[in-house]
This record gives sequence, structure tokens and C-alpha cells, in this order.
Amino acid sequence: MPKLSSDTLWELAAAEVQSREGGGGEEDGGETVSERSVFLMGSKAGGKTSILLRCLDRDEPSKPTLALEYTFGRRARGHNTPKDIAHIWELGGGTSLSDLVQIPITPASIRSLSVILILDLSKPNALWGTMEKLLQAAQAQLEKVFSQTQQAKKSKPGAKHQTPAPSAARVLPKDHPDRELISPFPVPLLIIGSKYDVFQEFDSDKKKVVSKTLRFIAHYYAASLIFTSIKSESFMSKTKSFFSHLAFGLDKGKTVSIDTNKPLIIPAGSDTFSQIGSPPSADVDITSLHAKNPKDLWKKVYERVFPQESTSEQRELKDPAKDPQYSELQIDAMRAQKDQELEQYKRNAAKSWKGLELET
Repeated sequence: MPKLSSDTLWELAAAEVQSREGGGGEEDGGETVSERSVFLMGSKAGGKTSILLRCLDRDEPSKPTLALEYTFGRRARGHNTPKDIAHIWELGGGTSLSDLVQIPITPASIRSLSVILILDLSKPNALWGTMEKLLQAAQAQLEKVFSQTQQAKKSKPGAKHQTPAPSAARVLPKDHPDRELISPFPVPLLIIGSKYDVFQEFDSDKKKVVSKTLRFIAHYYAASLIFTSIKSESFMSKTKSFFSHLAFGLDKGKTVSIDTNKPLIIPAGSDTFSQIGSPPSADVDITSLHAKNPKDLWKKVYERVFPQESTSEQRELKDPAKDPQYSELQIDAMRAQKDQELEQYKRNAAKSWKGLELET
């Protein structure tokens, strides 16, 4: 190891990283510590933090997520063995802060990254819009990072690159009938439908539309799908299994449930388009929808049943300082006073400039 007097701290850190990537990482009894990354995003006030705390066995009250928050989880594989680490990022604000996906999705993280999308089943009129915008934002960033990694690989032919490529082979067996019909998400994706305790009281036809639509989306992206409620230990136990599979590589179990009268539990690759069937459209003439592709057809049918809420409010709340869930009485009062002073300053400055123009 070089002496501190001849190397900077950054050089020592770089040497340590290279050592770990070369197989000389932190070991205990010959076992290397595993590190994975998990990125949570989803519906605003949809229960993301509460679900995360339960999955991490943390008995603490949940608080509104401020923009993007980081935490981590550790799990020992056995007695006197090293603890595997999960780096966990949680995006707050629903879709309003989707630009922040670039922080957790980086060339360094995608080798071991998984994405969890939590959708509020109790608000079906906001579900498709939330799902579509967040998945598009994450996928665009992932594709950008994959492209950067490929370019780096070309510029350094001898360098090691373990970045996975999006592929149906990652999830579906060779004989799966939908292998050529799906569009796998670039990294492992888990879709969680939250607040099932409220959703189960919905009209059966509406539940069917939501359930079948999410089954289609999950299968289309080669994702896992599970419905849950933090009010049920049984539901949360199954949810934790799926989370631990992504965070620590544990077995997620083999339970499959596709009954719309029960919470869905569908591991990636265990569904088929033929089982899902066509969009529920008793009151909708599918031929009149002019869909461009199957996904667009499902969207149009879903939005006929559940007209999506306007996104104007989301645009207005782009600034978290204006979001009521982050309100602080004293700070907001001071902010309002400063905003007033700023506006008065602008008006005075404008008058001064007009006076100068007149004098010339």
C-alpha cells in the first residue's frame, strides 16, 4: 500500500476501488460482500415510505419524502458472515420530480440496479399517467446510461464491463409464447399496487379493469406484479419477499395469484398475453379507438373507464416549496415576505430603467 505522504486521498480511494473490482473486495472468511441498488418511485402519497420501512423491518413512523432520499439496508447471510448491502433511493413528489431519476441511475449503479414502481390502487384515475411518466423517465435515463457505457467500452477495449443488456432472455424461457412480443424493461422491475384494503371495496368490474391492465403492463415490461396493503401482515410478508429478492438476492417464492377477487401475485415471466386476454371493454367499442399498438389500445380502454386527472397541478407543483405536504408555517411566512420584497424590488428597478430611458 503506498504511503499517505506520496498519494492523495483520492488516489488511495481509486486504488481501493480497482482492488475490489479485481476481486479483492471486503471479505470475511473468503466471502465477498454483495452490494445492490434499488430505486423506488411511484404515486404521490401512495405509501412508498411505509412499504419500504416494513420491508426493512424498521419500526419508525413514515414521513413525506423530500424530493429524493437515500437509505440503505443490510442483511447477514448467516452467523459470522459478512452483511450484504442494499443502496436504496426513494423519489418523492409523484411525477413532479421525475427529472431526478438521473441521480440514482448512473453507470456505476446499473450493473446491480432494480426499479420498484409503487402505484396507488385507491386512485385509479391517476394511475396510468403516473405509471407512464415515471417509467418513461426511468427508461430514458437507463438507455442514456447504457449508451454511455457502450461508448466507454469502445474507447477502452481492454476494460471490464458487466453492464447487462435489456433482453427477454433475462426473464422468459426460450419456449415462452410471448418471448418476441414483450419489451423488457432495461433492469429488473417490480410493480407494487398499494392500498389494496381500499381497492378491494371497488366495484368488481372496475377492479377487473385495473387488475388486467396492470397484468398487461407488467408482462409487457417483463416485470413482477404484486398487490399489497400495509394493514395486512400476510400481504406485506409476500411483498417483503419480492423486495428482498431485488435488494439481497433472496428467493421471492413461487406463489402465483391471478384471481381479480384476490390480491395479484405474479412473478416476472409467469404470465402470458393469452391468459390476460383482451382489454375489458363492455362499454367501449375497441374498433373506434384507433390504437397504434397493443399498449396504446390498453391505455385508451383504461382511460375511457378511468379518465385521467389533469397534470396542470403537477406542473404547478414542480417547485417543492409550493407543495402543501412540505409546508412549514414560519418558513413559509418568511418566504412569502421575501417574495413580496423581491417583487417590490423588481417594480422599483423597472421604474428606474424607464426613467433612464426617458432622460436619454
